[in-house]
Amino acid sequence: MTRRLVLASSSVYRRALLDKLGIAYSCVSPEVDETAHPDERADALVRRLALSKAQAVAASEPDALIIGSDQVATLDGRILGKPLTEARAIEQLQAASGKTVRFYTGLCLLDSATGDYQLEAVPFDVEFRPLSDTQIVNYVRREQPLHCAGSFKSEGLGIVLFERLRGDDPNTLIGLPLIRLTRMLQNMGVDVLGTV
Repeated sequence: MTRRLVLASSSVYRRALLDKLGIAYSCVSPEVDETAHPDERADALVRRLALSKAQAVAASEPDALIIGSDQVATLDGRILGKPLTEARAIEQLQAASGKTVRFYTGLCLLDSATGDYQLEAVPFDVEFRPLSDTQIVNYVRREQPLHCAGSFKSEGLGIVLFERLRGDDPNTLIGLPLIRLTRMLQNMGVDVLGTV
């Protein structure tokens, strides 16, 4: 790979996912207000934030390919924020019990030299099994998913909460759709398997 690659994120989860590709990159934390605009749809929100994060980092990273990403969870068409407290995580999981939560992960690959970018919102559905209050409380206390959209960590104990998962790429649920990212990189001349 000849172009520098920069992940516009401070997320340890996104870094762990990008590490799977075995390519060199650096991380820069973007300073972006993540507040949704009034009446903004979830898919539009994650696209806007993924692009904003990439553009914020591009200002200080000339001649690089910048990866921006953002994710939200929705239940019954309503955006679920990160719970931040145990009580809120319990409420979110009680509401999700027996229902389907749709995640949208915004993904942007921006060429800071030209300003060209590719941008998508990738959906992923999580069908929750019916959960008792005791199961929910025990899960939240054990895993502490307080900074996770939807109040769970699918890469950990959260997998026991689900009936089924539906989507093209399981990495999407964790926060970085690697199948789409690989395609975007290829479109910009970066072959992940082209280097050793």
